[in-house]
Amino acid sequence: MGDKAHYRGQIEKLLNSHALHGSESLCKLLRYLADHALEHPGASPKEYQIATEVFGRPSDFDPHLDSMVRVQAGRLRGKLAEYYASEGADDQVLVDFPRGTYALSFHERPAGTGRNHGAAPHESSSDASQSPRKWFAGVILLSVVLSAVVAVATDRFLNRRTAEARLSSDTSDMPLAFHVFWKGFLTGPQEPWVIFSNAAFVGRPYVGMRYYNRAKDSGAAILDHYTGVGEVLAVHALDGVFGKLHQQIRVKRGSLFSLDDAKNDSPSENLTLLELPNTQKFIFKQITSGPRTGTMEIINSHPESGEPKEFLPSLPDETLTEDYSIIALKRGLNPAHSELILAGATTIGTQAAVEYVCQQASLEELLLRLSVSNSGELKPFEAVIRVRVARGVPVGTELVALRKEPT
Repeated sequence: MGDKAHYRGQIEKLLNSHALHGSESLCKLLRYLADHALEHPGASPKEYQIATEVFGRPSDFDPHLDSMVRVQAGRLRGKLAEYYASEGADDQVLVDFPRGTYALSFHERPAGTGRNHGAAPHESSSDASQSPRKWFAGVILLSVVLSAVVAVATDRFLNRRTAEARLSSDTSDMPLAFHVFWKGFLTGPQEPWVIFSNAAFVGRPYVGMRYYNRAKDSGAAILDHYTGVGEVLAVHALDGVFGKLHQQIRVKRGSLFSLDDAKNDSPSENLTLLELPNTQKFIFKQITSGPRTGTMEIINSHPESGEPKEFLPSLPDETLTEDYSIIALKRGLNPAHSELILAGATTIGTQAAVEYVCQQASLEELLLRLSVSNSGELKPFEAVIRVRVARGVPVGTELVALRKEPT
């Protein structure tokens, strides 16, 4: 392993770096992984160990149900890349955190490399993707049941000041709230993806269709080209906002979406989306017994004073008059990317979640509750809105719960 003191000194430089400034949870993770690597070279700690010993998760922690460790590890990899692409470009000790393991490794930088040794005058695109600038590559998940409408913006190589100046001049007629909330999706040369949900059905429209059941329908022909009314109107609303912001979008249905589209960046009916980070404070769950069997609820994992433990839409055999939706900004598998989750317990709730972030008054309310200034940066959060519905149309929304994530 080499000189442990030498390597511990490099860890201290990282812990005190600008890249990790204010990221207490990532600093704890880095220190833990470094200690483990130096004391047990070649051995990788288990995800369960990290969850319980670093992040204080209870003894019944299940990594299959909670992706928190994987998400934090992805964020740390991004911070290490950010550090070595900027303030640590000339450091002689390189701390490597490869994907697929929780084992750190230490290497001496080869002689003659670094920022001041043989650097090319122009970055290649692969180098630019590790730029310390905090571009968003985003996932907008507009989901009903466990489905998702997803907008995925690819890596950003455009100079931020130039991009923001262009946005300011081209969209000066748009309310400031739209610039603050959506700017992360607008500062790159490639259009964001909008991937809309389309569940798997069996049957035919003229005789009736139902959701595909893996246990019962293994040999049945699957229809995957239908989606809800809410998703259709949600995509239309997004297209309207992005059009006013002079940004085109690319549209794709969820069953054709893959992690390659996300550049290895939700609730989802499409298995290719299941690896993307999901909400943790407010969680969709299908009800399996009682009069609401088969419908969705939102579980409030840590209710604050006056909040319910669950948010329930109208009973399935009644006219839909109330729904609940999730709006959440999450970090992607690649921490340089982000997801914006807009999900309803019903298709109408999905529509309402999208309209909430596409209308000035509600967007300004959200930014106010998040304490985001006109020049500020949107940080990860999770929120629940209550939706009033009349004749199948969302007619009113109210922000009823909000959690800001530590950065």
